[in-house]
Amino acid sequence: MVVKARFQMFAVVLLGALFLVPQTVEAAKISELVEVHVGEQFVRFFSFRDPAIRHILVGCFFMGINFGLLGTFVVVRKMALVGDTLSHAVLPGVAVGFLFTMSKEPWSILLGATLAGLLGTALVSWIKRSTKLKQDAALGMVLATFFALGVCIIKLIEGLPSVNKSGLDHFFYGQAAALGTGDLWMMGGTAVLACLLIALLYPPLLATSFDQVFARSVGLPERLLYHLLMFLLALATVVALQAVGALMVSAMLITPAATAYLLTKRLHTMLLIATVLAIVSGMLGAFFSFVGEGLVKHALPTGPSMALCAGAFFLLAFFFSPYHGFLFRWYRKFSQTRQITVENTLKAVYRAMELDRFKNEGIPVKSLASGARETLEATHKRLKLLVRDRLATLADDGDVVYLTPDGLQHASRVVRNHRLWELYLTNEADYDADHVHADAEKVEHILREEQVMQLERYLDYPEQDPHGKRIPSLRDTQRLPLKDLAGKEDADT
Repeated sequence: MVVKARFQMFAVVLLGALFLVPQTVEAAKISELVEVHVGEQFVRFFSFRDPAIRHILVGCFFMGINFGLLGTFVVVRKMALVGDTLSHAVLPGVAVGFLFTMSKEPWSILLGATLAGLLGTALVSWIKRSTKLKQDAALGMVLATFFALGVCIIKLIEGLPSVNKSGLDHFFYGQAAALGTGDLWMMGGTAVLACLLIALLYPPLLATSFDQVFARSVGLPERLLYHLLMFLLALATVVALQAVGALMVSAMLITPAATAYLLTKRLHTMLLIATVLAIVSGMLGAFFSFVGEGLVKHALPTGPSMALCAGAFFLLAFFFSPYHGFLFRWYRKFSQTRQITVENTLKAVYRAMELDRFKNEGIPVKSLASGARETLEATHKRLKLLVRDRLATLADDGDVVYLTPDGLQHASRVVRNHRLWELYLTNEADYDADHVHADAEKVEHILREEQVMQLERYLDYPEQDPHGKRIPSLRDTQRLPLKDLAGKEDADT
């Protein structure tokens, strides 16, 4: 199934390449490509009639593949700051590549930026190995130093006479409308290379990403794979600078992968989700940049627009993800807290009935409050949860509580779990009988029925806990009539 997914991703890359139209676009802003009328911009963008728009979408498609695939490995390897450093470290390489040809020639800039990026990552590794500094400190220093060097060189270039400096500022914030044919070919080539290498090296990359010690123990070239990943990451960063900008590359690299991390527990699924999110974020960012001047009367920068769209997807996953979403985690915690409160209240009522030898169906609320050392108001609040769940009823005056058949069944189950676990800790873990109650209080709420039955068989179907109290049997948890419980209690006595 994983192999099938890899070839599907590669097929998507090839299909996307069919949209490639070899035509250079010379424009400073996406919104300058057409007249500033929102309705017309909507129509022209989604009709794909303009070659410039097709260039933008193809560029976003390839960029999304690069960032989705490589960003996933950056996130699972906990190398987010490495990606940020790399995106800033390539800037002096861009400037030096420009100085070689005195023009914005894609291949010279690619070579210079790639070398600068690799030099930056090598410098981080060297500082980490030769000093006592941690990786985050080394990354921070290299990031700031290289970026400052790049800014200074670009400012010097802007001061040179008789040099065409047009478009150099796009490497800071990105401008997808200025993508040329050479840029698209480089982005597409990098995307195909990333797909091929990940498809071929997926098992060793999976192993080294999650357990480097194990990978080295079985002979996998962990360092070689790391440097190969850094090389691909440097290439993807460099080719995306024109579209996203150095300041936003790390956002597009990390955010889609981080979003996918919240949505799945499988790496191959995470790769697919991150790639789709990166592509969609890029295209949506390009769209908002395209119509921005008509909507807000001001042109929106492309790179930040893409990063904002990626951030919006992350917020949705952060709140609504079924695995790690804030709302789902809050609901699970709320439900668990409520369940524990209900079961503890049922257990308190059961114990009060047990002290009375199950002769009376009703238990005075005052005795429950006294036993729990809490106010009547707090006890009534807990009992209302039982009433709401149809596990108990209250007398008209609210002074007496009665368990329903379902409530008695549930209470017997909780007490059974508690006392079996107490006996297990006493017999098998050498706990003192006076020290098992607190642990049993925690475990009783999470034991499943099959675990309880297995525990009961292991203990040879015991009838009493370490304190001499009767352990409810399996039949007791299956709506046993109250009179039968009273008879059992009298027989035990």
